[in-house]
Amino acid sequence: KPSPPEEAKLEEQRKPSMFKRLQERLGKSRSGLVHRLDRLLLGRKKIDQELFDELEELLITADLGVSTAMRLLDTAKEQVKRKQLSDPQALKQVLRDQILCFLRDSDRPAELVLPESGPFVIMVVGVNGVGKTTSIGKIAAKFVKSGQSVLMIAGDTFRAAAIDQLKIWGGRVGVEVHCGPPRSDPSSVVFDGMVKGIAKKYDVIIIDTAGRLHTSVNLMEELKKIKRSVSKKLDAAPHETLLVLDATTGQNALSQANLFNAAMDITG
Repeated sequence: KPSPPEEAKLEEQRKPSMFKRLQERLGKSRSGLVHRLDRLLLGRKKIDQELFDELEELLITADLGVSTAMRLLDTAKEQVKRKQLSDPQALKQVLRDQILCFLRDSDRPAELVLPESGPFVIMVVGVNGVGKTTSIGKIAAKFVKSGQSVLMIAGDTFRAAAIDQLKIWGGRVGVEVHCGPPRSDPSSVVFDGMVKGIAKKYDVIIIDTAGRLHTSVNLMEELKKIKRSVSKKLDAAPHETLLVLDATTGQNALSQANLFNAAMDITG
């Protein structure tokens, strides 16, 4: 058996070097859309059909979506046809400008407008592990900074430590957290929280919910039940139903948005 110093040396040899670990972590960045585009355009002298075919494959495999990829290509082809574009290196700027245009076209005002009377109720939904509870902490901090009183309701009664996580955020931003016993009915916990929020005249009530797959019919029905329990206590509530998405999800985010919207009438 190796002596303790030899064991330590062997263990050190097994660990990948810091440089190696850094290389592995940067691998995704190097293989990202921009780097792949740079490699595609490197050394090209002209824009031809072969380049467009390769560019089409690159955009689709980068998960931009078929319709977006085709719109980008159509824009580039139109500029080539008009002789506004001939340098392959300028193609990257054309794509960048068009993607920026897509983003600006879809931009909408995102201000949260409080009702004239009663609490402003926000319900937060999404799949597992996307950061709903963390987002709630940030939203609560924003309202506290603006001078509003906030109550957070722990509607995720099943995930281990979900209630504790919300309490930690409540402590950090200085707001009360209403919760029930672990594994209790989420609808009843949310209803009781609404009763407390209205009685204590909170300005804002934010409801956390358990993460659920958008394809799970039973869990989506449970969300509808929670929403009904909110509406029973306050007619117009929830005033906002916010969907939290992982920014790295890609095209699956559209599926999530469509199915959550069908069940919950997402507002943002």
